[in-house]
Amino acid sequence: MLSVKKILIPIQGTPLSESTLTTAYYLSKNYNAHLAVIHIQPDRKDLIPLTSEGLSGSMIEEVMNVAASENQKRLKLAREIFDNFIDKYNIELTDPDLTEPAKEKITASFTNMVGRENELITYWARLSDITVISHPDSDSEISSSEALHTLLFDSGRPIIIAPKQKPLTTGKKICICWNGSAESATALHASLRWLHYAEQVYILYTNDYENHGKKIQDVVNYLKFHNIQATPHQLGNDRDVGNTILSTCNEIGADMLCMGAYSHPRWQQLILGGVTRYMLENANISVLMNR
Repeated sequence: MLSVKKILIPIQGTPLSESTLTTAYYLSKNYNAHLAVIHIQPDRKDLIPLTSEGLSGSMIEEVMNVAASENQKRLKLAREIFDNFIDKYNIELTDPDLTEPAKEKITASFTNMVGRENELITYWARLSDITVISHPDSDSEISSSEALHTLLFDSGRPIIIAPKQKPLTTGKKICICWNGSAESATALHASLRWLHYAEQVYILYTNDYENHGKKIQDVVNYLKFHNIQATPHQLGNDRDVGNTILSTCNEIGADMLCMGAYSHPRWQQLILGGVTRYMLENANISVLMNR
């Protein structure tokens, strides 16, 4: 059985950080995993090209000082949220550079890093079993959420997007989106870590799948090899597939959804819309995505 020993959790000291940490905690409970929390600050020198054009030396210095001050505020808030989190759940604080084998209890570390966010997140995600990331801010355009998309396309690891509101449970009732694509197969395999411990598992599919001569029972039988009992649930014919999936999850009472990401080209989904984009913008439960 796949195990989980290290979960990467990037936080930026925003109100969504608490929900992200709580989601990761629930996902780590059955494995006594290590929660590697990182906070990334932009390198001062990377800000200079963005601020230099048309500004005097003193104006650039002032802008840089303001940015540095905001960075320190974010770091302080991120650390406060982290400290409150480990105190609440009685989690042992460990050295992030610790190299001894994983302990038989949940542990956590906090690391402040300076550099380019996308590069650092991708690097450390590749050296983690899974990454839990905050839900994209509802006040920003989803296409600008580069950290999340970088993880999806470049990390080679599954990611879990935490809900906006702090969850009461995660992984007790799990829905799996299945359309037979390579992306959905990869997500299904990644989700096995939590399907074993779920109280109920549902496979969501549309009639198009079986209309192409395939049987959803084959997926059910595959999961039986892993000693997982799953219930097929056919979705309606509503063309708004994303809304239908999310509505079904809410009706079932699911607290986690597993799905492949961007089965169609990303540019097509961003321009025309798509299930991945809808979920990134609207999901109110934890969403495991993989490509």
